Amino acid sequence: MRELNKKSRLGRGLSSIFNTSKNDGNEHNISNRIDIHLIKTNPFQPRTNIGKKELQELSDSIKTYGLIQPITVRQHNNEQYELISGERRLQASILAGLKTIPVFIKNIHNHQMREVALVENIQRQDLDPIEIALSLEQLINESNIKQDTLAKKIGKSRSTISNYIRLLKLDPIIQAGIRDKMISMGHAKAIINIVDQNQQLELYQNIIKYKYSVRETESIVKDNKLSGTIKGYVQKNILGTEFKIMEEELSEFFQQRIKLKISKNGKGKIEIPFQSEKKLDEIIKKLYS
Repeated sequence: MRELNKKSRLGRGLSSIFNTSKNDGNEHNISNRIDIHLIKTNPFQPRTNIGKKELQELSDSIKTYGLIQPITVRQHNNEQYELISGERRLQASILAGLKTIPVFIKNIHNHQMREVALVENIQRQDLDPIEIALSLEQLINESNIKQDTLAKKIGKSRSTISNYIRLLKLDPIIQAGIRDKMISMGHAKAIINIVDQNQQLELYQNIIKYKYSVRETESIVKDNKLSGTIKGYVQKNILGTEFKIMEEELSEFFQQRIKLKISKNGKGKIEIPFQSEKKLDEIIKKLYS
């Protein structure tokens, strides 16, 4: 039911952009096949980062099974079409050697192009957080609308819109790290709460170096607001072999890998992962033995 509500909410976003019902004749929901070389790329395309590996994987899939989900285009002139959404599917189809491609044809205006491309890409989870942030900012600036208005149009909450746009205040190095999946959206939302840009970069580098979780990062940011410095967890091997030996002894005792993390001020934690309730019971018995 939750998934159904999510899809319904995003569907309302598309309807509000078109400002039309399904039966008003303003778009063709029936798939057509057209010459792939008659399609121009979308100048408002929000997706700018397509990995070669994923493109090749999709191309191989298309060679085997064909393109299952049609791309979306609009009529550009009497003989050509302009892509609305499906940049990756189009490029992969060209790579696969397709001569024709299935399409949905929509009749929309220029000012709607970016909105539709953004919503459909979000629905398919085709965009990284920075691509989404840039597209949202451009929509707000070009359409001269407020964040809450845009949120209603694309079926997202105002806080979600705000969180994405705030990412653009981060240093370009951190933004690149988000796009390359070096850190998650959760990490980035924590980092941005640090005022000093140099400390933001320091924390970003530490997240990658020490593999901080989002929760650990949030804890470090909370401490930063009190102390004004970055005081985080450091890996046990930074402090010496003594902690590595401790970790090995704990792992041997519990018969599984144990993670030991010690902070610079001597505080720390022991992580005991488990894969099943049975394993948890065994761990608890060892603790009380």
